[in-house]
Amino acid sequence: MKKIKNFFSLVFPSHWIEWILCIVFLISYGVLGTYIALHYRIIFDDRIPWDGYFSFDNYSILTTGGGFERHPFSNYFFDGIRRLALLISNGKKDSTFRLVLAWCSNISISLSLVQIFKYLKNIIKTPLKVNLLIVFFFAFFTTPILLSFTPETYTYTLFLLTLFNYYAALKIKQDKKIPAIPLTLAAISVGGLTVTNIVKVYLPLLFEKKLFWNFKKIGNAFLRVLLSAVVFALLFLYRLDFNYMKIFKQVGEQYEKFSKPKVTPIWDMISSWFFGGNMLFSSFIIRDYNNLKGYHYKAIFMDVFSSVGPYVFVGLILTFVLWSYIKNFRNKLVQILMISFLVDIIIHCVLKFGLHTSYIYGGHFVFVVPMMLGWLFYGYRKSPKMQTFLTFVVGLLFVYLLANNLYRMQEFFWFLEKYYR
Repeated sequence: MKKIKNFFSLVFPSHWIEWILCIVFLISYGVLGTYIALHYRIIFDDRIPWDGYFSFDNYSILTTGGGFERHPFSNYFFDGIRRLALLISNGKKDSTFRLVLAWCSNISISLSLVQIFKYLKNIIKTPLKVNLLIVFFFAFFTTPILLSFTPETYTYTLFLLTLFNYYAALKIKQDKKIPAIPLTLAAISVGGLTVTNIVKVYLPLLFEKKLFWNFKKIGNAFLRVLLSAVVFALLFLYRLDFNYMKIFKQVGEQYEKFSKPKVTPIWDMISSWFFGGNMLFSSFIIRDYNNLKGYHYKAIFMDVFSSVGPYVFVGLILTFVLWSYIKNFRNKLVQILMISFLVDIIIHCVLKFGLHTSYIYGGHFVFVVPMMLGWLFYGYRKSPKMQTFLTFVVGLLFVYLLANNLYRMQEFFWFLEKYYR
């Protein structure tokens, strides 16, 4: 009974301020998602197979899970969501169907923000006003806004990764190891939605207390990883009828498809899309598409930044993240966050996988930003002047973020009004 209670207090709000925040986010994102679902076809339309907005493949995700090579178990997860939506909509893929999809996403993103607040409050232990500033700052990033009504793997990956990071931080802070069963469940859920993220599940084990000082502890950690990896691999292969060569073929095809150089300079793709696109909306590009069956439709994408302001914003955020890393370099939990972030930098910026649409991958890594901001405040907890300076600068960045993203959302709604009524 106690374990069940602990599970619910871990996953869901467990304090009055957490409940208030969760309700505020549910209402705010809910209004946005409900309006879009009821008035526009953009969230789901049977005729649109891909890229209706910002390269989110809603149709593909809901019908196939998005492909086994990248998302090995997501088809099971999204089958459940699709069936729930069809049950509530009486089997029709109408506005009610879209509304259910939007609210499932809304709940996931709202709970993700609660997990970030819990991390700030219970792990870093920064003051309440700082926690609220950082959480609301993050809430207006493009990633939470877009994912709050989008049925995608990234939507649920954001929740699972924030939850696991909070859980792992609690264990490490208490000098406890992560048990085999939670580790296996995390590997299946996180890696099942996006296979490369499974690496992030194993990272915290490297920072368990005195792991490398004791061969018994090393062996125990190895067995836990081995158990979870074997379970994951067997489930993965079972889905493929144990035809493992299919994995290598599909991975090769995907890499070839999503890593081709684009006309845009690499540095601008990294700054405008990988880093900036997950925080700030840029200007938009509209393109013509067809579903190969005679239906023509419009798709909207993010362009690179066209003015100095967004580059300065991104530069300041990255400066704060690196500053926080240097200031807290000896902190195990900070190392976990930054190594996790490095995994995505290597995949998208070094290997260039999906770099041209990397503004959609924020659910995999952008939560590191508010957490690292929290650690920066922690690093100067004994310096009121620095705390005031950081609060002032983040407050200014928040105002800029708010103005930019609300303005750009008007352009997004213009697109919906013109092409997706």
